[in-house]
Amino acid sequence: MARDASRKGPHRPAIRLERLEARLEAVNRFGADESGSGINRLSFSEADMQAREWLAAEMRQLGLDARLDPVGNVIGRWNTGSGPAVMLGSHLDSVPRGGNLDGVLGVVAALECVETAMEHAIEPVSPIEIVATSEEEGRFGGMLGAQAMAGLVDADWLANARDDSGQSMTEAMRAAGLDPAAWPQARRDPSELKAFLELHIEQGPVLDRAGRPVGIVEGISGVFNWGVGFLGEANHAGTTPMDLRRDAFRGLVDFSAAIPGIIEAVGTPATRLTVGKVDLYPNFPHTVPGRVDFVIIGRDMELEVMSALAEACRERLQAAALKHDLELSVEQASWLEPTPCHATIIDAFRNQARELGIDAPLMPSGAGHDTQMMAHLTHAGMIFVPSRQGVSHAPEEFTDSADIEIGCNLLLHTMLDLAGRG
Repeated sequence: MARDASRKGPHRPAIRLERLEARLEAVNRFGADESGSGINRLSFSEADMQAREWLAAEMRQLGLDARLDPVGNVIGRWNTGSGPAVMLGSHLDSVPRGGNLDGVLGVVAALECVETAMEHAIEPVSPIEIVATSEEEGRFGGMLGAQAMAGLVDADWLANARDDSGQSMTEAMRAAGLDPAAWPQARRDPSELKAFLELHIEQGPVLDRAGRPVGIVEGISGVFNWGVGFLGEANHAGTTPMDLRRDAFRGLVDFSAAIPGIIEAVGTPATRLTVGKVDLYPNFPHTVPGRVDFVIIGRDMELEVMSALAEACRERLQAAALKHDLELSVEQASWLEPTPCHATIIDAFRNQARELGIDAPLMPSGAGHDTQMMAHLTHAGMIFVPSRQGVSHAPEEFTDSADIEIGCNLLLHTMLDLAGRG
């Protein structure tokens, strides 16, 4: 499918795609699966920290002041001027057996934008910072790097967070050479930053299906995460009459079947309701399930809709429990409100897209990103490049090189627009 191409000219510097792709290949050697299938660069793992050391070295080679902050964020500063800095970047960590673009593309793109500006002897009026945030993929349930910079870390969460294996986040940080107790020192003063820009793969099929090379994100969906349990009675599947069963699985089935009706009644086209994790007990063919634990994830772009969804879900859960004589438990693991991208940044992306001849639609993000946290600190915005067939968090993750080039050039010129040219 043909994509739009950005215009180039003597006064329009353009990034060097081959250099960007070489860096992408270099950083993805850290954590590459031995079988050649995917990237394992979990937050605070040896591979993750090696990648951060590599990035800091690349920054210093360009003449940037590079440092590792107390929570593992790598920050490189180009001191070209004075006043608040324009920051751009994304994250370096991956999910288990993830793809080679999620997060890391935004970091390498930021580095390429700065090097391109240097090559063209452009000295922005404002300083520019590149950041590679830590623990964005939620190994321990949050976005620690961006949250720490924005002053949004919950000390109890940091102290008690554990991954699926039971390892605590503080243990993982110490093993990586970080001091968990120093996390408050990672907080940035809002006066230090003028803007935050992030380039990321879409992680959905919209741009790919439409044949668009770039999308401008208007906002990031809010998310609620519930741990839900139905408790009934385990019993013999052959001897327990159907009308006397307290079958916990039936409660889950009733709720799941109600999801389309909930969305139709109170949702929007941006609404997502998902039951993606289920544990059934005792999980034996000849036993009536006595307990089921599952997770409900709800998303929408509007806070009022999220609240209505939550209320409708609770009503349907209670109805299912009553119908099947079950005990219901609901624990809210997290609630993140929808986050709009800043109008100033959206306008800057749109203006530069027009100048470059790029057809870049406005679109929501259904997935969480660092931008969601950085918006609490400074004017923040992001752009998407297509993800083939919407695949992400998997070895099959792929974005066409031409789309990467177009997206990175849009990032470059928006960076220069916001930072000003000396």
